[in-house]
Amino acid sequence: MNFKSSTALIAALVLPLSVMAQNVATVNGKPVPMSRVDALIKTATHGQQQDVPPEVKAQAKDQVVLREIFAQEAEKQGIPASADYKAQLDLVRQTVMINTLFQNFIKTHPVSDTEAKAEYDQIKAEQSALEYHARHILVDSEDEAKKLIAQIKAGSKFEDVAKKSSKDTESAEKGGDLDWAKPSNYVPEFATAMQGLKKGQMTDTPVKSQFGYHIIRLEDTRAAQFPSFDEVKDKIKQQKEQVKLQEYQEKLRKSAKTDYKFAAEQQQQQHVKK
Repeated sequence: MNFKSSTALIAALVLPLSVMAQNVATVNGKPVPMSRVDALIKTATHGQQQDVPPEVKAQAKDQVVLREIFAQEAEKQGIPASADYKAQLDLVRQTVMINTLFQNFIKTHPVSDTEAKAEYDQIKAEQSALEYHARHILVDSEDEAKKLIAQIKAGSKFEDVAKKSSKDTESAEKGGDLDWAKPSNYVPEFATAMQGLKKGQMTDTPVKSQFGYHIIRLEDTRAAQFPSFDEVKDKIKQQKEQVKLQEYQEKLRKSAKTDYKFAAEQQQQQHVKK
């Protein structure tokens, strides 16, 4: 055997081995490509394929082989020729294309650190500069609230009255303690009354809200605690990406030539007519 024929023989033997290495298995003589495992893992991990545990990869292999077994049986039964299959397949095809379209948009329109920092600064500026530590007692009627205010002014401890009379059972167990919070955490009536108090001061009159009547005492205030930019940067970027994506989707919708009226447009037209 000359050198050329030996080389050809080795190539013929090695080539099937390399092809086999690209397949997970064969099912009824049909190869199941490894690319399906990678695609399944990519979908399951939302594109984060780094450091996939061996057991997860093993499960993915099981799944693609099972899917091939089931798919072959479906083909035997003629399911791909059915109208229902074709309709569902068309929806799946559209879904894959649309998801890829949106993923490509996000990749090509990334949110920069500068954009994220600007958003962070705006959110921080809109937040209250102070956090408030307050206690409250919540009751159903104004008269009941007035009686409790009188009791406290006469010497009863606010904490004891809260434990006994407040219908906000969660805070009542702690003497009406609401812990530290920003005014935006409360309904407007409560927040306004709380912000009008000085340290250690209690509301002289009941504060009405959608929950009932409140008696509020301000324990203390402090500078608002706000996370650093690095702590929330990734979350802000994700939110900004979604905003950009929604704007892109709306741009496509408005630029499309169609005689279809979306539900929101129909409602708007009806509102204008009224």
